[in-house]
Amino acid sequence: MLASLWRLRHFIYPYRARWFAGIIAFGFARGFEVMVPILMAVSINRIAEGNFDVTLPVLGIVGAVSLRYLVVTYARYSVRKTGLNVAFDLRQRLYNDLQDQGAEFFSKYTIGDMMTRAVADISLIQRLISMGTILLVILVYATVAGYAAMLYYSPLLTACMLIPMPMVYWYALYSSRRMGIASREVQDRLSDMGAHVQENLSGIRTIQAMVQEENEIKRFSHTNQAYADAFYEQGRINSAMTAWMPSLADICVLFILGYGGYMVLQGQMPIGNFVAFITLVNMVVQPFRVAGFIVNLFQRAAVASDRLHEVMDLEPEISDAPSGSTPAQIQGDIVIRHLSYRYPGSDQTVIDDVSFEVAKGETVAIMGRVGMGKTTLLKQLVRLLDPAPGSIYVDGHDVRDYPLAQVRAQMALVPQDPFLFGEPLKDNLTYDDPNRALDAIWDAATSADLKNTIEEFPEQLNTLVGERGVTLSGGQKQRATLARGLIRHAPVLILDDCFSAVDTETEEHILSELKRLRQQQTTLLVSHRVSTARHADRIYVLEDGRILENGTHDELLAAKGYYAELERVQREGAEDEDFARARVGV
Repeated sequence: MLASLWRLRHFIYPYRARWFAGIIAFGFARGFEVMVPILMAVSINRIAEGNFDVTLPVLGIVGAVSLRYLVVTYARYSVRKTGLNVAFDLRQRLYNDLQDQGAEFFSKYTIGDMMTRAVADISLIQRLISMGTILLVILVYATVAGYAAMLYYSPLLTACMLIPMPMVYWYALYSSRRMGIASREVQDRLSDMGAHVQENLSGIRTIQAMVQEENEIKRFSHTNQAYADAFYEQGRINSAMTAWMPSLADICVLFILGYGGYMVLQGQMPIGNFVAFITLVNMVVQPFRVAGFIVNLFQRAAVASDRLHEVMDLEPEISDAPSGSTPAQIQGDIVIRHLSYRYPGSDQTVIDDVSFEVAKGETVAIMGRVGMGKTTLLKQLVRLLDPAPGSIYVDGHDVRDYPLAQVRAQMALVPQDPFLFGEPLKDNLTYDDPNRALDAIWDAATSADLKNTIEEFPEQLNTLVGERGVTLSGGQKQRATLARGLIRHAPVLILDDCFSAVDTETEEHILSELKRLRQQQTTLLVSHRVSTARHADRIYVLEDGRILENGTHDELLAAKGYYAELERVQREGAEDEDFARARVGV
């Protein structure tokens, strides 16, 4: 546990002055608290002796109480402010680290799990620093100050208070280990529940369309029950600690009352000293009443620290180590040499010894059946997946030698899964640069055949797009993401099957715009449609991760291979569709 919590010191270090000031202030507060029973004993002893001049002791008590209030207020603010700052930095660090992770990481960790770590786990650490620190220092200071004053009044009675300490320590150690196991189980089950809810809500349309609401409710019930069971076990351990640890201390209090009262009756101890001693006993025992809660806080925070560092200790999947010798502006000449790729943990080669070249200003199409490695190839160009050294060159330099931000800024990838943020449409189109001119936005929308659609919206560019673009149709989302790519005017534009949800007429318009706008710029596009690929200067067909055939549209038709067969099937399908429409008068 201590090793896990020790790792948090780097996040506390920037705020150490305020944190330690708060801890020291709590020490002064305990001192003022001890002064109250001491002055109270003086007053009672004077009254017992017939001396009613207790003005100074009473004023001392008022002063001690007032000073304690001021000091405690400052101490609590300082410590809790530190906890808030540490939580902020932890959340920022976790978020920053997640930005550097790649496909392998997100295949292992779910979004719901990351949300749980970012919210629940960090909140546990914040509670430890803000509340746990306060309780711990109160326990330590109260014990030290209280026992020191108690020794002054009666060493024998003080020794009686030490009898249960070894048992309290052993029980706390035993229970903390069990609490650690239970806390880990609770956080893991909470992550499972978060992942389940996130996945369910993301796929709510599919669930409703397939009438699976009841089945999903049952599935969630099992996940929810597992979390409840784990939380119940943690609560059972905590309840036992909360009950037993004060009881052990209370046994000593009963003995002090009995034997101390006897000493007073025998004249061995002044009544004022006995009252002060009982007050000090309560001050010492009170922290032990919440010792179980303190152990619970520390153990849960240790588990949370482990879970956070499990993610933060991971190295970025894509290393950003530019050589410094690459040009500041990419021109668009691409050379791929013997490129191969296999996903981590898989024994299947997705890309197998692929080689080809793309000259600046060329448009190249990549075709092939589903699962043949087309998207994997494109992701390696922009290093969403890391290619092997010496396999991809851009303008004569290994793509790994470029700064990662430059590659992704100047080689714009429009993915096949159109993703829009829950923001106004204008903010989605200008995501990389919100300060773009309005004319540039409309030009990109026009080229993506989105202008008329936007003008039909009551709010036009200010139309609020639902989460993941839920308020738009599939074709509208594809055209919006395409416009977001076109507006960048990147030297290299990579289109990953961006026309699958648009009709052929819209596709023809967009392709003609691409040809007009990008005569001097490089364009790579993946498509399943021959109608799309035929506009390219060259076409590569992938099969099982290898180049099966390549050439121009006419050359591939003449070769009578896969491409020619695909063209025939799609052409006949289109003719049958046109015939059917004519029959029904569409």
